[in-house]
Amino acid sequence: MNYIEKINTQLTPHVDGNLNKTVIDLFAGCGGLSLGFEAMGFKTVGYEKLKDAAETYRNNLLGDCHNQELTVETEYPKAEIVIGGPPCQPFSVGGKQMGLKDSRDGFPIFLSAIEQVQPEVFLFENVRGLLYKNKWYLKEILEHLKSLGYYTNFRLLNAKFYGVPQNRERVIVMGAKKKIHFPTKFNYTVTAGEALGELATQIPKNSKFLTASMDKYVAKYEKASKCVNPRDLYLDRPARTLTCRNLAGATGDMHRLRLPDGRRRRITGREAARLQSFPDWFEFYGNETQIYNQIGNAVAPYFALSLARGIKAYFQPDYNGKDYPIKDENNQLLLFNEPKEIH
Repeated sequence: MNYIEKINTQLTPHVDGNLNKTVIDLFAGCGGLSLGFEAMGFKTVGYEKLKDAAETYRNNLLGDCHNQELTVETEYPKAEIVIGGPPCQPFSVGGKQMGLKDSRDGFPIFLSAIEQVQPEVFLFENVRGLLYKNKWYLKEILEHLKSLGYYTNFRLLNAKFYGVPQNRERVIVMGAKKKIHFPTKFNYTVTAGEALGELATQIPKNSKFLTASMDKYVAKYEKASKCVNPRDLYLDRPARTLTCRNLAGATGDMHRLRLPDGRRRRITGREAARLQSFPDWFEFYGNETQIYNQIGNAVAPYFALSLARGIKAYFQPDYNGKDYPIKDENNQLLLFNEPKEIH
């Protein structure tokens, strides 16, 4: 089964009646993280303040998505799992890294939800900047979660090692009433060419080609950035990280394809979705910029599938991960590795 077949079939929402667990997804965006969980049979309830993203969630997933801005006073339904991606601007390397002083900080909201719902398991993802200048804040968050009775753990994981055709590093924090394991890396990676397939050589309607002046601007940007190679999309390797900025904006760092005739064009929303591991049946709502932002902000669904698979094994110890694609040299199925304690 190739990459396109995998994302189009394995990322199919359904409810596992034997599992019967509900997931609350905070700051849900268009539902990338929830899609991974619904594909493993969990029920989801999303919360997202952007109308277009909430509409995308509702029209593709089985669960409802509440279009509202969250506060520490928001009330939630009963659930066994709380997941989410608290706004990352306070910790992004490209941001001001103000942490708690940044009004965009979503962690107080996430922590208040844990205190109120008291789930068996929680998970959140954030940018790698949380491990550097703001690591003190991460430790503060983890200590608070430990005080609530959770075993907590974090790792910096790259989605390219979990079936996503993109270099995308994210901090993943998991906690549970008992110890919980992180997913094992896949023994293969997927290239951008495998992900895009025939799209890579096509010229869609309304394609946006780089002009001569844009080529000069990009060359100047790459020289200033000391790029060894042009930052075009290379089909023989995973893509660079997709962000709102390099998808929606015509910047020197924009994602673009070089066609066989030498012309370069910006990648389309569907191509960006493929690189982010959204299935082809997944339909985005909103204007072009809103769609690019939804894709750039999302948790890659196929990466989310691995995380959800680990949580399913937590609730169902006899679950053998029969659909899990990793085997060792003796053709024995590998599941989840031992967690790393926090110091």
